[in-house]
Amino acid sequence: MRQVMSLFSGALVSTLLVATLATAPAQAAPSSPTPAPSPASSTTQSVSTTTTSAKQVADTRTSATKAKKKAKKRKLPVWRRALLKARSRTGMAYRYGGSGPRAFDCSGLTSWAYGKVGKKLPRTSSAQAGAVKRVKKPKRGDLVFFHNGGRVYHVGLYAGKNRVFHASRPGKPVGQEKIWTRSVFFGRV
Repeated sequence: MRQVMSLFSGALVSTLLVATLATAPAQAAPSSPTPAPSPASSTTQSVSTTTTSAKQVADTRTSATKAKKKAKKRKLPVWRRALLKARSRTGMAYRYGGSGPRAFDCSGLTSWAYGKVGKKLPRTSSAQAGAVKRVKKPKRGDLVFFHNGGRVYHVGLYAGKNRVFHASRPGKPVGQEKIWTRSVFFGRV
């Protein structure tokens, strides 16, 4: 900012000098056979250099802004985008059979979140369990399937550190909590 201000103040001083010197030579200018470079022309050259420098500063700022926008446009991994979509529904109501965007059940939340990032999942938790690749070491965004024996009864998104993001039950809004059982397996979309 200080550089830009000094550039602009330098341009202002140069402009004033040009105006002053442009009127002064008319009063007492000696005539000589070889014209010497006038102070006015060197001052004008200085003003043009200052203007160019200010333009270069503006171009640099524009390119920096473009680089920041380009970085924002880089796509995040699918799991990250799905987890962010699910987290955007924090506090929404649980509703049996709900598939969003204002109320969800467990599989409705997971299918809605992955659907928003272009991945289609079946509607029920047991169908989702059959549609994903099982993994032993979960990563954030993987699906967490809760089961009792051979029956899958609940699903959520793995949030890391043994936590699940899900729509759990009536009366409890969509949110995150610790995984409460060892009867789980993980699946990657």
